[in-house]
Amino acid sequence: MLIGIMSDSHDNMTALEKAVSYFNKQNVDFVIHLGDIVSPFCFDLLDNLKMDFIAVFGNNDGEWLYLKEKSKNRIFKPPYEIELDGKSFVLMHEPFGLNNLSAVYDYCLYGHTHSIDIRKTKRGYIINPGELCGYLTGKSTVAILDTFRGSAQIVNV
Repeated sequence: MLIGIMSDSHDNMTALEKAVSYFNKQNVDFVIHLGDIVSPFCFDLLDNLKMDFIAVFGNNDGEWLYLKEKSKNRIFKPPYEIELDGKSFVLMHEPFGLNNLSAVYDYCLYGHTHSIDIRKTKRGYIINPGELCGYLTGKSTVAILDTFRGSAQIVNV
């Protein structure tokens, strides 16, 4: 299964549109946003994904009720657990207990720091795709996780 992972889009509609286009062209099976979407209108672009997606709230996502409504109930309070392709995932915005969680979950995904972090663990990976917005680093990045091959990579969009 190919999973697209993004975080910290912070209302950068150009970067968000590029990420949606990239995930659609790559025919990923599922997309995860790890928080700091910020404004509900961003879901107008996320609705253009050809595959299903979910998100978790970040510390800058203030309008929780309207975000929940615009997402069609596809945004959740972190930490959020999900199983995809027979693998266990924990999704969070702010990193917490990653080393301990990596012993429990196959994949620990987080955002918040705007820094790329991709580490192989005994069970799978710890992944932070960096920042989609590009505001702090000047780079708009996402991650692609291949659960079949057990690989993960960072992509500039």
